[in-house]
Amino acid sequence: MEIISGREEARLIYLGVAHALEDEHDRRLVVDIGGGSTEIILGHRFQAERTESLYMGCVGLSRAYFGDGKIRANQFKAAVNHAKQELEPVQQAYRSSGWDTAVGASGTILAIQQVLRNMGLDQSGITREGLEKIRKSLLQAKQLENISLPGLPTERAAVFPGGVAILYAIFEALDIELMQATSGALREGVIHDLLGRAYQQDVRDTTVRDLVSRYHIDEKHGRKVRETAISLLAQAAEAWQLTDPNDARVLTWAAELHEIGLDIAHSQFHRHGGYLLRYMDMAGFSSADQRQLAALVRAHRRKFPMDEGAFTGSDSQRMTRLAVLLRIAVVLHRNRGSAPLPHVGVKVSDDKVRLSLPAQWLARHPLTRLDLEQEADYLKTVPIELTINSD
Repeated sequence: MEIISGREEARLIYLGVAHALEDEHDRRLVVDIGGGSTEIILGHRFQAERTESLYMGCVGLSRAYFGDGKIRANQFKAAVNHAKQELEPVQQAYRSSGWDTAVGASGTILAIQQVLRNMGLDQSGITREGLEKIRKSLLQAKQLENISLPGLPTERAAVFPGGVAILYAIFEALDIELMQATSGALREGVIHDLLGRAYQQDVRDTTVRDLVSRYHIDEKHGRKVRETAISLLAQAAEAWQLTDPNDARVLTWAAELHEIGLDIAHSQFHRHGGYLLRYMDMAGFSSADQRQLAALVRAHRRKFPMDEGAFTGSDSQRMTRLAVLLRIAVVLHRNRGSAPLPHVGVKVSDDKVRLSLPAQWLARHPLTRLDLEQEADYLKTVPIELTINSD
């Protein structure tokens, strides 16, 4: 089970909607009203360009304004105004960006479309006129238990007024005239995202590349650290039980992003980097993905953060071993030289790491040897015994 952020949910919803519609090359506004949140996305073709997840949903709003079972005009107006307050910080940006078509997804909007269709009002999609007809019908019912709209499932009646109020507010705040509904949404988006990963189109790789550019990371240096870290992993994988493909992925991303914190400050940049990666929105990454990546970047230098959650929980041994491999790769490239490294051999056991480097190379790079000896002191707290063998 993976937990995702609101904006990641919005991205996946857009992906599901985009694959459910014909590709007309148009710019789309996609709205999804869920039980506890509402996602609003602008995108083109299969790429979400702007995503927002707002803290309002049909369940929460229905409980807050129709929880007594009654449907009054003043309650409905208050629910709409509540939704407009949530929309206020983002509505201008969306209206300024513009779109060609508006699309709604998931249960609430599909239910509204079905009701309008059964009322004979769904000629081309959901309209303001149609929403107003539904609003009047709800007010005439006066009680949730009296709601009897054609095509509305009985189990949805209790949360329907809150969902209608949210869509009513969205139409007004974003000045929408017409919205089409589609069955594609989060579930379909997850499926297409997983298919993309299987066929080497992992959006997480794109996210990492974008971060490298946005935070001015030295791409060449990150690539060198990545290649060395993966080489060390290949030699240590079996003995340290790091054979899952996700081990190589997270180590690769951590190597490429380990200097992200430098864009904030050089002092304690590993801490800045860990914080950024833990809390920023990262397309394609689950909360668990981000925690692991952030922990590795946080732990790539200086004192090993043994008190960090990633290094104390059930996955602590795996994370610690990946961090050790990343740390060694970073140390070996600390001088940022242009000459390639010689072959670095590594043998590992439960709590021991033995590095093998050519004696002549170590003699020509005394500072690297000192860096490795200092790293051995840092790793004693893990505890990992690091030894350097010259051959």
